[in-house]
Formats: sequence, structure tokens, C-alpha cells
Amino acid sequence: MEDIIVRIFRESCELKEAFLNENLGRIVRVVEVITDALKSGNKILLFGNGGSAADAQHLAAEFVNRFMIERPPLPAIALTTDSSVITSIGNDYDFTEIFSKQIKALGKEGDIAWGISTSGRSKNVLKGLMQAKKMGLVTIALTGRDGGEIAEVVDFSLNVESESTPRIQEVHITIGHVICQLVDYMLFQRVNESQAL
Repeated sequence: MEDIIVRIFRESCELKEAFLNENLGRIVRVVEVITDALKSGNKILLFGNGGSAADAQHLAAEFVNRFMIERPPLPAIALTTDSSVITSIGNDYDFTEIFSKQIKALGKEGDIAWGISTSGRSKNVLKGLMQAKKMGLVTIALTGRDGGEIAEVVDFSLNVESESTPRIQEVHITIGHVICQLVDYMLFQRVNESQAL
């Protein structure tokens, strides 16, 4: 059992290192566009399915409440939390529409649409991002495997090249935390209450 635990930790660490080596510049650019959007009075819309829905909610909470520093709340909405909206769209239309219809209702030009899909092929995430592009939102995706069609349609793709959903999710939440911390730094010039970059 100990060998399995060690292997899992090593796989997670190695995948994070590999991702960082390939995507450092992309992360910087994503931080910049999110910071610019928030400075301009825009908001972040996050969405995904299953564990990615949980990640969307987790990251929205980090922006709205706080991450590591005391600062004003930042506007972010997880499109995965309103069960009445989601089930009414799924029932009256189709489950593939649950994010695109919310983006139509809530999104505006200059907002950030941030989709999360470990496969890169989630139809509802893809439709949401395509709707966002039509409306002039900036589109960001966290994906896995080969990135799928989602990675091809977004403005900024952060793809974790792995076939392991748990390992992809572990990298996704690390990416999300890095983005939160650096957006805070860009907006407020602080990393935490006792530290500066």
C-alpha cells in the first residue's frame, strides 16, 4: 500500500512540473486578462461538471470571499450552483444548454467565461464557451487529455496532458489557486498579509 501512495504522489508532482514547464507563459497571460477584466468592472463565470463543477464553485468562492489576503470581494459566479435553473433548462431544453443559457442571461462583453473539463469534450461546457465567444466574453479553459474541441475554440487553453482524471483535477485546482493568488497580487500588490512577491 505504501508503494501505491508514493506512486500517486509522485505522479501528481511530476504532472504539475510537466504542466508548468509547458504553460508558464500561458498562466501569466491568463492572470493578466482576468486582472484586466476585473479592473474594467467585469466578472468571471465558471462552470464544469462533477469534480469540475466543484472546482468552479471552489474558485468562485476564492474570488468572492478572499483567497490569502484581506481585500474587497471580486465578482465571480459558478454556473453550477442553482439547481432550479440547471434542472429547468435540462428538462425544458437539453442538458447541453445548461451553461450557454446562463451565459446568455448573465454574461456581457468583456466578462471572463472559464470552463473546466478534464476530457476537453464536455458538450455543455463547449456550448457555453462557444456562446460566450459569440457575445464577446474572454474564454478560458482548463482541460485534460489532448484538450479536445474545447481547447481549440477558447482564447486561452490550459491543458493538462494526462489520461488520469484525478491527476488532471489535482493540477487544475493548483492552476486555479495560482491564478487566484496572482490576480490578488496584480490588483492589490500583496500575496498574503506578511509577504510580497
